[in-house]
Amino acid sequence: MGARCSKFSLCWFQSHLKPSVLESSDHENGGKSDRNAFPSFTEFSFEQLKAATSGFSSDSVVSEHGEKAPNVVYKGKLDNDRWIAVKRFNRLAWPDPRQFLEEARTVGSLRSERLANLIGCCCEAEERLLVAEFMPYETLAKHLFHWESQPMKWAMRLRVALYLAQALEYCGSKGRALYHDLNAYRILFDKDGNPRLSCFGLMKNSRDGKSYSTNLAFTPPEYLRTGRVTPESVVYSFGTLLLDLLSGKHIPPSHALDLIRGKNFLMLMDSALEGHFSIDDRTELVRLASRCLQYEARERPNAKSLVAALISLQKETEVPSYVLMGIHGETASSTLPLSLTPFGEACLRKDLTAIHEILEKIGYKDDEGIANELSFQMWTNQMQETLNSKKHGDAAFRAKDFATSIDCYTQFIDGGTMVSPTVYARRCLSYLMSEMPQEALGDAMQAQVVSPDWSTASYLQAACLFSLGMETDAQETLKDGTDLEAKRNKN
Repeated sequence: MGARCSKFSLCWFQSHLKPSVLESSDHENGGKSDRNAFPSFTEFSFEQLKAATSGFSSDSVVSEHGEKAPNVVYKGKLDNDRWIAVKRFNRLAWPDPRQFLEEARTVGSLRSERLANLIGCCCEAEERLLVAEFMPYETLAKHLFHWESQPMKWAMRLRVALYLAQALEYCGSKGRALYHDLNAYRILFDKDGNPRLSCFGLMKNSRDGKSYSTNLAFTPPEYLRTGRVTPESVVYSFGTLLLDLLSGKHIPPSHALDLIRGKNFLMLMDSALEGHFSIDDRTELVRLASRCLQYEARERPNAKSLVAALISLQKETEVPSYVLMGIHGETASSTLPLSLTPFGEACLRKDLTAIHEILEKIGYKDDEGIANELSFQMWTNQMQETLNSKKHGDAAFRAKDFATSIDCYTQFIDGGTMVSPTVYARRCLSYLMSEMPQEALGDAMQAQVVSPDWSTASYLQAACLFSLGMETDAQETLKDGTDLEAKRNKN
C-alpha cells in the first residue's frame, strides 16, 4: 500500500495537472501533440466500405434522414481496426461525379479537433459515399433532449457552445463558412466526451438545392426569402442551438424571443439546471442567442466574436469533458471491470451524493474491533472530548455540512488515541465535497493503511483519482476495490 501512495503522489505532482480547455485550443491542427493523428483523405472502393459495414447491414445504421430517399449513416470498421462513419447518399443525390469528388476533397482537406473530420469518400458508378471519423457518444440531441441518468451540466453546455463556435470559426478561416442545416443532431461526442461538429453539413447540398430539412419555424428568415444559405444563416442556426442548450428543449426562435423580450428568462431555462448556473451567465447567453437570432442578417455577430464572448463564460475548464458528461473515454472503457457494484459505479461517475448515501448506510460496521474500543472509552468516560468531536462530525456529515465535519473529524484524528478507517473515509468524502481532492486522496490512502482489505478505501481512492484527472490509476484502484468486495462477499 505504501508503494501505491508514493506512486500516486509522484504522478500527481509531476504530470497530472490538466491543461485548460482554453489553453489547448490549437484546434486548427487538432492540438499541438496531435498534429499527425488525423489520417489523410482517402478514396475508398465500394467493396472496402461494404465490407466495413457488414454489407451495409441494418444493424450498422446509426442515423437516417428523409423518407422517400433517405441518406443513411452506417457505423463501420476498416481492416486496420479504425472505426468510421459512412454516409451513403441516395443514387440521385449527386449526378455529377466530378462535383461530388471536388466537394469531398475540399471538405476532406479540413482537419480540426473541433470537427468529426471527413477522411474519405467513394464515387463508383452511381454510388456516392462519405467517410468520417466515428464519434462513439452520440449526438447533442440525445444528451439534451433524451437523457436518461442525468441532464447535461451547465459547464458542459457552455463548452459545447464554445467548441461549436470554434469549429465554425475554423471552417470560415478555411473558406468553408457555409454549413447546411446546423442543428443538435449535427453535434457529436468523441471518445473523450468532447463535442465535435459533423463534417457532413459542410458539403454543398445535392442538385435539389435544399439545405434546411428541419421545421420551417427554425429556418433563417433570409433562407425562406431566397433559398440561399449565407454565413449569417449559419449564425442564426447557432442561435437556435444556444436556445437548445439553455432550455434543454427545441424551442422555436419566435417563441423564445417573445420570452426574452418579456424578460421571462425563467420560462426559457431548463428546469433541470435550477441552482446550477449564475444569473450573469444566463443573462449573457440569452443576450448572445438573441443577437444571433436577429431578423436582419447583418445585425448578427460573426463566428470570431462568438468565440470571444463564449471563452469568458467557461466554467470548470480543468475538468475533462468525459467527467462533465458522466462518461469515460475509449481507453478507460477498455480497462473497466466487467461488473461494477453500486459503490464502484458511483465512484466512476464521480457521483458524490450517491457515495455520501452509501457511506451513511454502511455507518461504522466495517470498523472491525474499533467499535468495541469506542464503546469502552465511552463507558469509562475517557477521552470524552475526542468522542464528542466524532459525534459532532457524524451529525455534520449526516446534515451535509462538510466544512464542519472536516473540522470535527480532524479533532478526533488529531486526538491520536483511537483510529477509525470510517472517520478517514468520511473526512475523505467531505474533502471531495469541498473540492479538495488531494487532501481527500490522503485520507482514502490512510483508511487503506488502517484496514488493508477494506474495499471502501479503494473505491474512495478511485473517486479521488478521477477528480484529479489520474484516469489510469483510478481505473486500477477501482478494479482493486471491486476485487476486494467480491472476495469479501465470497467469505
